[in-house]
Order: sequence, then C-alpha cells, then structure tokens
Amino acid sequence: MPNAAVAPQSSSHSLEWLALSLTPGLGPTRIRKLVEHFGGAKAVFRASLTELEATGIQAVSAQALATGTSMELAQEELNKTGDAGIYLISLDDPGYPQRLKEIYDPPILLYVRGNPEVLLQPGIAVVGTRHPTPYGSGMAERLACDLAGHGLVIISGMARGVDTACHRGAISAKGKTVAVFGTGVDVIYPKENSRLSEQILALGGALISEFPLQTFAAPQNFPIRNRIISGMSVGVLVVEAAEYSGTRITARCALEQNRDVFAVPGNVTNKNSWGPNTLIKQGAKLVATWEDVWEDLPTEVRLALTPPAANESAANSEASLFPDEGLPPHEKRILGLLKADEATHIDQIVEKLEAAMSSSEIFAALFELELSGKVRQMPGKNFVKSI
Repeated sequence: MPNAAVAPQSSSHSLEWLALSLTPGLGPTRIRKLVEHFGGAKAVFRASLTELEATGIQAVSAQALATGTSMELAQEELNKTGDAGIYLISLDDPGYPQRLKEIYDPPILLYVRGNPEVLLQPGIAVVGTRHPTPYGSGMAERLACDLAGHGLVIISGMARGVDTACHRGAISAKGKTVAVFGTGVDVIYPKENSRLSEQILALGGALISEFPLQTFAAPQNFPIRNRIISGMSVGVLVVEAAEYSGTRITARCALEQNRDVFAVPGNVTNKNSWGPNTLIKQGAKLVATWEDVWEDLPTEVRLALTPPAANESAANSEASLFPDEGLPPHEKRILGLLKADEATHIDQIVEKLEAAMSSSEIFAALFELELSGKVRQMPGKNFVKSI
C-alpha cells in the first residue's frame, strides 16, 4: 500500500493552488487548463494581465490573479489552516489520492483534518438516504463494520441517516473512515455529529473537503462533493435511496468514473428501496454480506489488505438478509412476524399470535429477543427485527 509522505499545510507549493481555488470565476476544470497553459501553478502568477485575459478567463478572474488579490486571500487562508492544524493537499502533491486524480473533474485542492495518509489507502464508499428504515441503518452499520474490520477505509459524507450509520460501523470495528464534507472542514454538519467527527479523527481517519474554511452548508455543495466520495473509492455501496435523492448522483458518478457499484436489496413496497433495487436491475452487484463486496474487489486491493481478525464482527451476527435459526419456538414465531424495515406495534403482535401464545408468553419472548439483540423496541411499544 502506498505510504507517501504528505506535505503539511505550510508548504509553499500549496499557496499557488490555494490562490487559484480562491479566485472568483475559476472552477477546477478551468484552473487545470490554466495551469497546463502556463506550464505550472507558479507560472500563472508570473503572467501579465494581458496574457491571462488572452486565455479566455473572465476579466474578474484575470484581475484578481494579476493584481495579487488572489494571493492575499490565499495567504490569509493558509494562516488559518496552519492555526487549525489542517493539511492542504494539491493536485500535484504525492499525497493526493491517485484514484481521485483519475476522474474527469478532480478537486484541485483538498483540505484535510486528521490523518492525510488514510487518503492513500483502499476505500469503499457507503451511501444512502438521510431517512433510512431500521433495516437500512442496521445494514449500513454492520456492513461498514465488517468491511472496516477487513482493512478497507469506509468513505461517506457524514450526513444524517445511512452516512452516519456507516461511519459508526467503521468506528465500532476500530477501523478507519473518511468523511467528505459539503462544508468547510471546520464546520461540522449536522452539528449532532460533532462527537462522531472526534471519533473518526481519534482512530486515524480524516475529515476532508474541497471548500474553503468556514463554508456553510449550502444545498448546492453536497451534490458537488459526491463525485469525491465515489472518486476516492474502489466501489460504491448503496444501501437505501429514494427515486430522487443525492445518492443517485453518487451512483451515477461512480458509473461515469468506472467504479464498481454494489447495492443492498430492499422491500419493494418501501420508497427507499427504489434506488438499490433499480441499480441491481441495471447490473449492480447484490450485497447481503461483506463477502459479496470483498470478492469483487480488485485482486491487488485484497492482497494489500491484512485485516486483524479481532476487528471482524462475530460470524453469527454478520449483516445478512436471512433470519436466525435455532431459536426457541415462541421466539422464532415472533421473529418471523417482525420486519426489519417496518415497526410492528405490540397490540398487533398479540392479536396475530393470541391463538398460539398467551400475552405473558409473548412479553417474555420479546424480552429475551431484546436481550439477545435480535429485536429492538422503538418508541410507542413498537418493535423491529434487528439486522
């Protein structure tokens, strides 16, 4: 596995790339063309206003570059990143993720909080809806746990729902995970994930973004960052996603970037199953356990990973689409009645099983199932099957 040294945020060559990224009217594609035209990032700032305007960039961009305004903004930003201990990794830096560099429009600069070397390690993206069913969040967490336990970096966007669940899964395996922000890396969004971000950093993971510090959570930023999530990954695993969602953007990016796409099938009557089920119909690999992802990884990736067996979740509790066997009859009957993606009220359970079991037997069996982790009680005396 590559282990290239990463230049810290104070390196001089990052300053020009930072200045270009802060120049009004310039995006990643135009910046790359500008650097190629002049033969390097430094050379852009040696060009005259006339030479800059001749490239066809906007007048406001040319003036900001020629007058030094962009460089002044970059120096201010560099001072802030230095104070915050944030790394800057530019497109020509040896620490820039190779897979990300290969996509059509890679970000020219990455802000990194945490361990920059984790960006060089093989990773799998896990994405899905912000409003998952218990089944969806359970599958995301368990699959991420098992895959992280086998040495893969889990990459996601730290949004509510599936993203949060998969980051937690990686953390429970003591594995590494990378959160790609649609804000500045100093702006935790959503705020309730502040503790999660600290755990990611403590275990050697990273928080990354292409957006400047203090960038707020603008809606348009999140679809933009999705190409980074898929671009850094060897493949993208979709857990739950409705027909119109940001996850569709990530899946489309993955296909355009020639990445493998995996999907966890769901209940056809649930709107969150539309995304993964449609992807499976279109050729995505159906995933029930972590092995389904593992066996499709490139050979060199599997050979490079040497997972500690202790980090793998127990074999009898791996993520699976299939129910547990060997339970007492009463517990098996209740478990067969419950669903993972839909809560069932206690009154419904009693009504459906009253011919075969007394209410006290039902309560006792539910209690045992809860203790063993096979059933979860939701608010209002509702019950769901655990994943």
